[in-house]
Amino acid sequence: MAPRAIWKGVFKIAEVTCPVALYAAASTSERISFHTLNRKTGNRVHRQFVDEVTGKPVEKDDQVKGYDRGDGDYIVLEPEEIADVTPESDKVLDVSTFLPCDEIDDLFFDRPYYVTPSTPVAAEAFGLIRDVMASRETAALARATIFRRMRSILIRPHESGMIATTLNFDYEVRPAESAFDDIPKLKIEGEMLELAEHIIRTKAGRFDPKAFDDRYESALAELVKAKIEGRKIKPAKRTEPAKVVNLLDALRQSATSGDKPAGKRKAAGKAEPRRKAG
Repeated sequence: MAPRAIWKGVFKIAEVTCPVALYAAASTSERISFHTLNRKTGNRVHRQFVDEVTGKPVEKDDQVKGYDRGDGDYIVLEPEEIADVTPESDKVLDVSTFLPCDEIDDLFFDRPYYVTPSTPVAAEAFGLIRDVMASRETAALARATIFRRMRSILIRPHESGMIATTLNFDYEVRPAESAFDDIPKLKIEGEMLELAEHIIRTKAGRFDPKAFDDRYESALAELVKAKIEGRKIKPAKRTEPAKVVNLLDALRQSATSGDKPAGKRKAAGKAEPRRKAG
């Protein structure tokens, strides 16, 4: 079944417009999902909001959003008040500027979407914009309301289409210093540095997503299959905690271990087709 567009609108550059559609480029829908059951009856259970003081269930019409000013003092926000201040989507990807494709730090990348012309008539304008951007290795920075939020979006040419990546806001990206400040400054040289460089060279390769398997997902798929077939499944082997060894000795062992370069490793086998449990 063809994917469903999550957004349709107009890609606008100055006075040039092109109807486009956005499709989710990544999805978790293929992951195994479970329902929560009552162990005694086998029936599904559902969540219920309960007043934390009285312990009584709260009906949906009585549930409102609240902002905590501190010490449990809440400002109540009614649904219509939130709706009144929510930006209305004008369905326009309005380009504000063009910039080099590698201008934006990956830390700001949020979610990727495929961009395609939404009508056959739009194909010519879409192709023209894509080809010019590709020839100049340029990306477009645009703004649009998606899922009720005004987002900054980076649009880049990709194969026969384009990729639109929503960007995190500045206040959402934490400064690196908050994590790195406690790392001591050391000057490493001599044999340690040479061995580390040798290890990196011997493991040089290229990124191939097919070479990486989701071990957790594969284990769940095998567990579900075994339960359906009435088989017992062996528990996963647990690795022993790594022993603390001298760093120089560890580098020497790694350099002589004969590991194959990462790019030559065989891709792990895929799990069998999965079904949703529950």
